[in-house]
Amino acid sequence: MTKKFSIFLTVLFCAFIGCTSVVSLLLPDKDFLPLENRSPQKPPKLTMENLSSGKFMEQAEDYVSDHIVGRDFWVAAKAWSERLSGKRENNGVYFGAQDTLINRVEDPDPAKLEQDMGYLDALVGNVSVPVYFGLIPSAAEIWQDRLPAGAPSADEKTIIDRLCFSTGAFTIDLYNALAPHSGEDIYYRTDHHWTSLGAFYGANAMFQAMGLEPLNLSDYQKTTVTDQFYGTLFSSSGVRWLPPDQIDTYVPDDGIQVTSWFQGAPVEGGLYVDSYLEVKDKYSYFLGGNQPLCVVEKEDSDGPRVLLIRDSYSDSLTPFLTERFSEIHLFDLRYNLSSIQKYVEENPIDTVIVLYSFPNFASDNNLFLLSK
Repeated sequence: MTKKFSIFLTVLFCAFIGCTSVVSLLLPDKDFLPLENRSPQKPPKLTMENLSSGKFMEQAEDYVSDHIVGRDFWVAAKAWSERLSGKRENNGVYFGAQDTLINRVEDPDPAKLEQDMGYLDALVGNVSVPVYFGLIPSAAEIWQDRLPAGAPSADEKTIIDRLCFSTGAFTIDLYNALAPHSGEDIYYRTDHHWTSLGAFYGANAMFQAMGLEPLNLSDYQKTTVTDQFYGTLFSSSGVRWLPPDQIDTYVPDDGIQVTSWFQGAPVEGGLYVDSYLEVKDKYSYFLGGNQPLCVVEKEDSDGPRVLLIRDSYSDSLTPFLTERFSEIHLFDLRYNLSSIQKYVEENPIDTVIVLYSFPNFASDNNLFLLSK
């Protein structure tokens, strides 16, 4: 390589960086990153506290990264370069077999788990109704055969068994409800949630634990509401070469009344919200997405009334629960700081169910509210 050619490449590179920076600065800030389904970093605030703590530079880097021109292209290019270099992971997401993206699950903090189980047992002692506890294993546990060879991931089954053995709550065996169906589409390939089929098996595990009659899948007709679903793992991994998932339903919404508290006041909701099928966040088609409280009532049903302490897995589970429960009160500790004990006392609740996916339970910092 001659000196002139080296200078030419240097000038070309600097011109490219300069033009990209200028165009990025001139373009208006983005309000939303649709492919990643999140809001971008806001401009950092220049304060002595932010400067001394290092937050200013961290936020500035994130701000520039989120607003750079052609961001979607650069994110996809990074994922492609990781794949072409032989790597099987990007941003904590494994490139699994059968066109599957699977979140890496880290080993949880044993001290945190012990503390959180103490909060659960405090709930058992605080309420006068039965309390059930279940942890949903992630796709990394059930679909281990799809993981890249040697890919590290937490031993979820062993940890779940230990936690269920240690608690005073009744337990729901979700691992053994899902594992026999590992060859089926029980999780989305581009999203961390279970599919409606996986939720069906989970619902039957709950009914079995509570002594209720299980559902028969042959009694339902599957309806595909969209075949263009790209989930959270598609967004975070940068992978853009996989085919989309489809979202299916089995239970009709006839005779179902839904009341949602999105902003603190009750509004009429729906078991299914069709408008979400037109946007990126299609999983929010179930119940309309995350909310502090949601009450689902089934007409002409004399089944139990349950309070379900939930994460987002319960959204696609709820349609099946309406087949056996007359009322389902979905309570999200991330947005609802109300006392569970008081809620049970003030509402005709027959049973409390604490249901989380394993990764969410291991990382949730709001579980202390179980004891309130």
